[in-house]
Amino acid sequence: MSEDFRVLIVDDDFHVAKLHAAYVDSVAGFLALPPAGSASQALQAIHSLRPDLVLLDVYLPDGSGLDLLRQLDVDTMILSAASDAVSLRAAFRRGALGYLLKPFTAESLSQQLRSYARYRRILAQPGALDQDTVERAKRSLIPGDVTVSAKPRSATEAAVLESLVPGEQYSAAEVAGRVGVSRATAQRYLSSLADDGAVDIQLRYGTTGRPEHRYGLPAS
Repeated sequence: MSEDFRVLIVDDDFHVAKLHAAYVDSVAGFLALPPAGSASQALQAIHSLRPDLVLLDVYLPDGSGLDLLRQLDVDTMILSAASDAVSLRAAFRRGALGYLLKPFTAESLSQQLRSYARYRRILAQPGALDQDTVERAKRSLIPGDVTVSAKPRSATEAAVLESLVPGEQYSAAEVAGRVGVSRATAQRYLSSLADDGAVDIQLRYGTTGRPEHRYGLPAS
């Protein structure tokens, strides 16, 4: 997928929302939209901005985020200080894809977002899905629960993986040059390897233009 996932943060604390937006923007493939500070603002923003993912607080000034969750037809994760089992069960029952307790670190949110990206890439495969793909998609939403696939790798996929040196990160173009394939081919295999948990994706900001996606082996 070439387009960034657009993320709407719904939180009544402007400073917290701004911080979380910075966290989102630091993750490769994600773009934070202007935050919404209430349930009503969230509904308006979802209608006008069409986000891919909503990061929703439970405690909002004009109602409960859990009640708002009932009305949303968009992928949603809960980011909240609500740590009681009733709220947690309600969130998952009403369709939340994840639940992250405040306060959390930038890395914790990054892991959640990278898991969501894997989930979306897996479900973007053409044609009907088999049960194995369904299970992979479900597992991919849990940070740290993605295991490297044991499926046989093609010669090109294996070459792409073998071109990565531990501790180093590469662009898709650099991998293409190392392997001797087109950039598009390298990008496709790198995305597939990321889905399987064999490759990590990071973001590097330059002086101008869009940030660059960098690929490397997961830290052991």
